[in-house]
Amino acid sequence: MVGLHLYGAGCALLMAAHLGSMPWDVLHQGLARITGLSVGACMILVGAAVMLLWIPLRQRPGVGTLSNVLLVGVWTDLWLRWLPEPEALPVRCLMLALGILAIAGATALYIGARLGPGPRDGLMVGLTERLPVSLRVARTVIEVAVVAAGVLLGGTLGVGTVLFAVVIGPLTQVLMPLGAVPAPAPAPERSPAP
Repeated sequence: MVGLHLYGAGCALLMAAHLGSMPWDVLHQGLARITGLSVGACMILVGAAVMLLWIPLRQRPGVGTLSNVLLVGVWTDLWLRWLPEPEALPVRCLMLALGILAIAGATALYIGARLGPGPRDGLMVGLTERLPVSLRVARTVIEVAVVAAGVLLGGTLGVGTVLFAVVIGPLTQVLMPLGAVPAPAPAPERSPAP
């Protein structure tokens, strides 16, 4: 739960900085603009729609998956209400950096908890298991498609979007050991009874 709260805070920091959001949030912002719903509500609806795409891909959600769909949008909306929207560029850059760091840390926590992938991660994995594409290709195609759709709908694309795309993977990898929950030990083998 801490990871999902942190994820929502990171998303809100990126949006409040107005320097460009992470790719999926460009889509969420665009949808919010045309529907009148909050960004968080759009996050929840998109997450649920993406989970429907899991059905033909035969992916199985975990409790973490469902929590991700339901809570990240709520936390994002709450944080957007609390955060200022500064005009000073140095403050906006600091918010961008803190947002990226928060999302990387949150990702390490929720993946490390082993309670199920986020809906978007499950889509990516499902595509690689069912189609002859690598993880890299699947992720890139998905991210480019959602950014393009988001921009067409009026979402915020900027230097922060590019910076996020470049640093989120390496930063998450560095932080993964902090959130890792050890895998359960295998059951001991029993010797046959004499």
